[in-house]
Amino acid sequence: MAAAPNKETQVKEIIRCGKEPSYFMNKYCKIQHPTRGLIPFKTYPFQDDCVTDFNAHRFNIVLKSRQLGLSTVTAMYAVWMALFHRDKNILIIATKQAVAQNIVKKVKTAISALPSWLILPDIKTSTKTWVEFSNGSSVKSIATSEDAGRSEALSLLIIDEAAWIRNFQELWTGLYPTLSTGGRAIILSTPNGMGGQYYDLYMGAEAKKNIFNPIKLMWDVHPERDQNWFDNETTNMSPKQIAQELLCDFVSSGDTFIAAELMDKMRIQIENPIDAWGPDRAIWVWKFVQPEHQYVVSADVARGDSTDFSAFQVIDTTTSEQVAEFKGKIPPDKFGELLAEVGRKYNDALLCPEQNTFGWATSQKLIDLGYTNLYFRNSKDKYDAQYGGNVSASKVGFSTQGNTKEKSLTRMEEWIRNDLIRLRSSRLFDEFKTFIDVNGKLRAMKGKNDDLVMSLAIGCWLYDGKKQEAPKSGLTIEQAMLAAFGVNSRGRGAMEKYVDPSVHKKPFSPVPDHVIAMQRNTGPLEEHDWVL
Repeated sequence: MAAAPNKETQVKEIIRCGKEPSYFMNKYCKIQHPTRGLIPFKTYPFQDDCVTDFNAHRFNIVLKSRQLGLSTVTAMYAVWMALFHRDKNILIIATKQAVAQNIVKKVKTAISALPSWLILPDIKTSTKTWVEFSNGSSVKSIATSEDAGRSEALSLLIIDEAAWIRNFQELWTGLYPTLSTGGRAIILSTPNGMGGQYYDLYMGAEAKKNIFNPIKLMWDVHPERDQNWFDNETTNMSPKQIAQELLCDFVSSGDTFIAAELMDKMRIQIENPIDAWGPDRAIWVWKFVQPEHQYVVSADVARGDSTDFSAFQVIDTTTSEQVAEFKGKIPPDKFGELLAEVGRKYNDALLCPEQNTFGWATSQKLIDLGYTNLYFRNSKDKYDAQYGGNVSASKVGFSTQGNTKEKSLTRMEEWIRNDLIRLRSSRLFDEFKTFIDVNGKLRAMKGKNDDLVMSLAIGCWLYDGKKQEAPKSGLTIEQAMLAAFGVNSRGRGAMEKYVDPSVHKKPFSPVPDHVIAMQRNTGPLEEHDWVL
């Protein structure tokens, strides 16, 4: 064992270690290697760069490949801060209790291996999850919970694998105020899909929209890794695992309903709207109405004053593209007025609100306003409404109860996968990023919305996706009736002389009153009520 340096050298070393954390780590810190035992901790250049950033910025967020030693680096940084600074309250949060204890174990291993003259404060408390020093500093490590660290006044907060922490949004909301007195934060993680608090913080940092300094560490920052290493490492890994563990790829690492390659394609298609109008200018328009084109307006209805939004999509079924969209908070009856206005603008589009508690009020408003081209789930209800019967709001719209929601989402995914629709909305793309499978149920991540996604799914359900083909409407009922008359000897030709061919130029236009009157006076309608 080398002799201890003289007092003058000790003082110089203490001062240098206090000023240069990377020097302290490389010169004096040791770690426990699984096969080689206690060994000196030697940092790589990318790790030194991280330490420099930890010192230079109050808030750092790290997107990293696996097995880069960042957990160990942050543990050594915590040792440095606690030893060379007074009254530093350092909290390390990990996904599991065992991981939390392992981080404190690294701290204690490093301290125990330091020369005695370098440990200025005495150790007052030492447990599996907590080390306290006589200078008022401490290092504590805990597993995640919604109230973790809320009562602390923190000098440094380290959160390990943040993207994998359940309810991280609530956790961060509670922890952020604890840093208000000048505390610092280091948040580290491999990616876990798009959406969630970690994703939002990192993307905000890259866009310079928050106070975090972003650090991205791909697999190849490690000097001992080359293409051969990558090829060998990924031999038995799935594309998702490669994206998650090595490529720092948010898109491909998650469990989004829409596959990663389709998300990339959708992102490329995003366009800025050419116009915006309506409440809060929340109706985005990419294409104005075209004569002779046919349109579908599909809507997801919310209460208008909570966390959910009402939303609608306008789909041009002639060209199979999204041409307008709305997302906003609006009372259901006012939403009905807005839908009627939009529907009329787009050539009296087939209009379908979701049938739910709030959707009834929207449908009733549409009926009160005399909007005739509404979607009915039942063909007979559609016929009754068009040919003089009573119109009930409970019969209007698309029901997302039972398996209809899954079927509409499946059809929407098929459309996107097979390039049957052109989507342009950045708002819609953002919702797709957080629309995932949660325990077998497709829905938005906690704290996110899926209103635009669901309104699009309803639109896809109405329209079969074949370009240049009309969506489902009351026309199919009329066609079925005419076809039935054509094969019945008693009714053959009975309808042809009454039906004005111009009625069918627009599939969704209501039939004129004089035609309805003539149709009501013909026998074949009564004889063929089975068609309805």
